[in-house]
Amino acid sequence: MLSGKGVITTWNGITDKARIDFYQWHLHEHMPERINISGFLRGRRYRAADEASFPQYFTLYEVDEFDVLKGDEYTTRLNNPTPWTRRVTAHFRDTSRGLGRVLASHGPGPGAALITVRFAPANTGAETEEALSALAASLTRLPLVSGAHICKADTEATQIKTAESIGRTDYARPPTWVLLIEGCMLEFLEAALEAALESRLVDQPQVGRYLLEYTRLKTDATAG
Repeated sequence: MLSGKGVITTWNGITDKARIDFYQWHLHEHMPERINISGFLRGRRYRAADEASFPQYFTLYEVDEFDVLKGDEYTTRLNNPTPWTRRVTAHFRDTSRGLGRVLASHGPGPGAALITVRFAPANTGAETEEALSALAASLTRLPLVSGAHICKADTEATQIKTAESIGRTDYARPPTWVLLIEGCMLEFLEAALEAALESRLVDQPQVGRYLLEYTRLKTDATAG
Protein backbone atom coordinates (compact mmCIF):
# COMPACT_ATOMS: atom_id res chain seq x y z
CA MET A 1 0.00 0.00 0.00
CA LEU A 2 1.03 3.62 -0.43
CA SER A 3 2.36 5.34 2.67
CA GLY A 4 -0.12 8.23 2.80
CA LYS A 5 -3.25 9.81 1.39
CA GLY A 6 -1.57 12.27 -0.99
CA VAL A 7 0.92 11.93 -3.83
CA ILE A 8 3.01 13.91 -6.27
CA THR A 9 3.38 12.08 -9.56
CA THR A 10 5.98 13.43 -12.00
CA TRP A 11 7.06 12.13 -15.38
CA ASN A 12 10.02 13.91 -16.99
CA GLY A 13 12.82 13.61 -19.47
CA ILE A 14 16.27 15.20 -19.22
CA THR A 15 18.78 16.34 -21.81
CA ASP A 16 21.78 14.08 -22.29
CA LYS A 17 24.29 16.71 -21.24
CA ALA A 18 22.54 17.26 -17.90
CA ARG A 19 21.87 13.61 -17.04
CA ILE A 20 24.70 13.12 -14.52
CA ASP A 21 23.93 16.48 -12.92
CA PHE A 22 20.28 15.42 -12.69
CA TYR A 23 21.21 12.22 -10.85
CA GLN A 24 23.56 14.01 -8.46
CA TRP A 25 20.95 16.69 -7.71
CA HIS A 26 18.16 14.17 -7.24
CA LEU A 27 20.26 12.02 -4.88
CA HIS A 28 21.99 14.67 -2.83
CA GLU A 29 19.68 17.68 -2.79
CA HIS A 30 16.21 17.34 -4.27
CA MET A 31 14.90 14.12 -2.73
CA PRO A 32 16.43 14.74 0.72
CA GLU A 33 15.02 18.29 0.65
CA ARG A 34 11.51 17.11 -0.23
CA ILE A 35 11.44 14.21 2.21
CA ASN A 36 12.57 16.47 5.05
CA ILE A 37 9.36 18.51 4.62
CA SER A 38 6.82 17.74 7.34
CA GLY A 39 4.28 15.22 6.12
CA PHE A 40 6.42 13.86 3.28
CA LEU A 41 6.91 10.14 3.90
CA ARG A 42 8.71 8.55 0.95
CA GLY A 43 10.17 9.39 -2.44
CA ARG A 44 10.85 6.94 -5.27
CA ARG A 45 12.47 7.46 -8.67
CA TYR A 46 12.00 5.08 -11.59
CA ARG A 47 13.56 4.81 -15.05
CA ALA A 48 11.76 3.66 -18.18
CA ALA A 49 12.12 -0.05 -18.91
CA ASP A 50 11.63 0.30 -22.66
CA GLU A 51 11.72 2.92 -25.39
CA ALA A 52 7.92 3.03 -25.61
CA SER A 53 7.66 4.39 -22.06
CA PHE A 54 7.78 8.17 -22.19
CA PRO A 55 9.16 10.28 -20.63
CA GLN A 56 12.17 8.41 -19.31
CA TYR A 57 11.77 9.10 -15.57
CA PHE A 58 8.92 8.79 -13.12
CA THR A 59 9.10 10.13 -9.56
CA LEU A 60 6.55 9.41 -6.84
CA TYR A 61 6.28 11.26 -3.54
CA GLU A 62 3.92 9.94 -0.88
CA VAL A 63 2.64 12.36 1.77
CA ASP A 64 0.63 11.88 4.93
CA GLU A 65 -2.40 13.97 3.85
CA PHE A 66 -3.19 15.81 0.63
CA ASP A 67 -3.25 19.15 2.49
CA VAL A 68 0.50 18.79 3.04
CA LEU A 69 0.86 19.67 -0.66
CA LYS A 70 -1.02 22.93 -0.13
CA GLY A 71 0.77 23.77 3.11
CA ASP A 72 3.14 26.64 3.82
CA GLU A 73 6.28 24.51 4.20
CA TYR A 74 6.02 22.89 0.77
CA THR A 75 4.86 26.11 -0.91
CA THR A 76 7.77 28.02 0.61
CA ARG A 77 10.20 25.46 -0.79
CA LEU A 78 8.65 25.74 -4.26
CA ASN A 79 8.97 29.51 -4.12
CA ASN A 80 12.63 29.35 -3.13
CA PRO A 81 14.33 26.98 -5.58
CA THR A 82 18.04 26.48 -5.05
CA PRO A 83 20.56 27.43 -7.77
CA TRP A 84 21.12 23.71 -8.37
CA THR A 85 17.38 23.18 -8.84
CA ARG A 86 17.19 26.01 -11.37
CA ARG A 87 20.19 24.65 -13.27
CA VAL A 88 18.89 21.10 -13.53
CA THR A 89 15.22 21.82 -14.22
CA ALA A 90 16.27 24.05 -17.13
CA HIS A 91 17.16 20.75 -18.84
CA PHE A 92 13.87 18.96 -18.06
CA ARG A 93 11.77 17.89 -21.03
CA ASP A 94 8.15 16.71 -21.43
CA THR A 95 7.28 17.09 -17.76
CA SER A 96 3.86 15.96 -16.56
CA ARG A 97 3.25 16.65 -12.86
CA GLY A 98 0.19 16.15 -10.70
CA LEU A 99 -0.68 16.73 -7.05
CA GLY A 100 -3.28 14.15 -6.16
CA ARG A 101 -5.36 12.32 -3.62
CA VAL A 102 -5.06 8.59 -3.08
CA LEU A 103 -8.53 7.18 -3.70
CA ALA A 104 -7.56 3.54 -3.28
CA SER A 105 -4.40 1.64 -2.34
CA HIS A 106 -4.22 -2.14 -2.16
CA GLY A 107 -1.48 -4.74 -1.81
CA PRO A 108 1.21 -5.89 0.62
CA GLY A 109 3.95 -3.41 -0.32
CA PRO A 110 6.15 -1.72 -2.93
CA GLY A 111 7.81 -3.54 -5.79
CA ALA A 112 10.80 -2.88 -8.01
CA ALA A 113 8.69 -2.92 -11.18
CA LEU A 114 5.98 -0.36 -11.88
CA ILE A 115 3.44 0.32 -14.59
CA THR A 116 1.88 3.78 -14.68
CA VAL A 117 -1.41 4.39 -16.47
CA ARG A 118 -2.53 7.97 -16.95
CA PHE A 119 -6.18 7.88 -17.94
CA ALA A 120 -9.56 9.56 -17.96
CA PRO A 121 -12.43 7.48 -16.56
CA ALA A 122 -15.40 6.97 -18.82
CA ASN A 123 -17.60 8.31 -16.01
CA THR A 124 -16.95 10.18 -12.76
CA GLY A 125 -18.58 10.13 -9.36
CA ALA A 126 -18.69 8.02 -6.22
CA GLU A 127 -19.77 4.86 -8.05
CA THR A 128 -16.84 5.15 -10.45
CA GLU A 129 -14.39 5.64 -7.59
CA GLU A 130 -15.75 2.57 -5.81
CA ALA A 131 -15.52 0.53 -9.00
CA LEU A 132 -11.93 1.68 -9.62
CA SER A 133 -11.01 0.73 -6.06
CA ALA A 134 -12.49 -2.72 -6.61
CA LEU A 135 -10.55 -3.02 -9.86
CA ALA A 136 -7.29 -2.12 -8.12
CA ALA A 137 -7.98 -4.66 -5.37
CA SER A 138 -8.61 -7.38 -7.96
CA LEU A 139 -5.28 -6.68 -9.66
CA THR A 140 -3.35 -7.43 -6.45
CA ARG A 141 -4.71 -10.96 -6.47
CA LEU A 142 -2.73 -11.73 -9.61
CA PRO A 143 0.70 -13.43 -9.25
CA LEU A 144 3.62 -11.23 -8.13
CA VAL A 145 1.56 -8.03 -8.08
CA SER A 146 2.41 -6.26 -4.83
CA GLY A 147 0.30 -3.12 -5.16
CA ALA A 148 -2.34 -1.32 -7.19
CA HIS A 149 -3.32 2.27 -6.49
CA ILE A 150 -5.80 4.82 -7.85
CA CYS A 151 -4.92 8.50 -7.56
CA LYS A 152 -6.87 11.54 -8.71
CA ALA A 153 -5.07 14.82 -9.41
CA ASP A 154 -6.37 18.06 -7.94
CA THR A 155 -6.39 20.37 -10.95
CA GLU A 156 -6.39 23.61 -8.95
CA ALA A 157 -3.48 22.60 -6.73
CA THR A 158 -1.50 21.20 -9.66
CA GLN A 159 -1.78 24.40 -11.69
CA ILE A 160 -0.63 26.83 -8.98
CA LYS A 161 2.36 28.79 -10.28
CA THR A 162 5.46 29.07 -8.10
CA ALA A 163 8.97 30.43 -8.52
CA GLU A 164 10.10 26.91 -9.39
CA SER A 165 7.66 26.57 -12.30
CA ILE A 166 7.27 30.09 -13.70
CA GLY A 167 9.06 30.49 -17.01
CA ARG A 168 9.58 26.78 -17.62
CA THR A 169 8.58 25.51 -21.05
CA ASP A 170 8.97 21.77 -20.43
CA TYR A 171 5.53 21.20 -18.92
CA ALA A 172 3.16 18.96 -20.86
CA ARG A 173 -0.46 18.17 -20.00
CA PRO A 174 -0.75 17.20 -16.32
CA PRO A 175 -2.26 13.85 -15.35
CA THR A 176 -5.85 13.70 -14.16
CA TRP A 177 -6.29 10.10 -13.00
CA VAL A 178 -3.44 7.66 -12.40
CA LEU A 179 -3.34 3.90 -11.90
CA LEU A 180 -0.09 2.54 -10.46
CA ILE A 181 0.56 -1.21 -10.62
CA GLU A 182 3.70 -2.50 -8.91
CA GLY A 183 5.25 -5.85 -8.32
CA CYS A 184 8.29 -8.10 -8.24
CA MET A 185 8.96 -8.44 -11.97
CA LEU A 186 7.78 -6.32 -14.85
CA GLU A 187 6.67 -9.22 -17.03
CA PHE A 188 4.22 -10.38 -14.35
CA LEU A 189 2.49 -6.99 -14.39
CA GLU A 190 1.36 -7.37 -17.99
CA ALA A 191 -1.64 -9.50 -17.01
CA ALA A 192 -2.72 -6.84 -14.52
CA LEU A 193 -2.29 -4.13 -17.14
CA GLU A 194 -4.35 -6.11 -19.64
CA ALA A 195 -7.13 -6.54 -17.08
CA ALA A 196 -7.11 -2.83 -16.30
CA LEU A 197 -7.22 -1.79 -19.95
CA GLU A 198 -10.11 -4.17 -20.61
CA SER A 199 -12.15 -2.37 -17.96
CA ARG A 200 -14.75 0.10 -19.19
CA LEU A 201 -13.54 2.41 -16.40
CA VAL A 202 -10.13 3.14 -17.94
CA ASP A 203 -10.36 5.43 -20.95
CA GLN A 204 -7.65 7.17 -23.01
CA PRO A 205 -4.80 5.25 -21.30
CA GLN A 206 -1.19 6.37 -21.52
CA VAL A 207 1.01 3.51 -20.32
CA GLY A 208 4.58 3.55 -19.00
CA ARG A 209 6.73 0.67 -17.76
CA TYR A 210 9.38 1.57 -15.18
CA LEU A 211 12.03 0.02 -12.93
CA LEU A 212 12.97 1.39 -9.51
CA GLU A 213 16.28 3.26 -9.29
CA TYR A 214 16.19 4.91 -5.87
CA THR A 215 14.07 5.21 -2.71
CA ARG A 216 14.34 7.91 -0.09
CA LEU A 217 12.84 7.78 3.40
CA LYS A 218 13.22 10.26 6.24
CA THR A 219 16.73 10.19 7.70
CA ASP A 220 18.95 12.52 9.68
CA ALA A 221 20.77 13.48 6.48
CA THR A 222 20.35 16.99 5.13
CA ALA A 223 20.36 18.16 1.54
CA GLY A 224 23.92 18.40 0.29
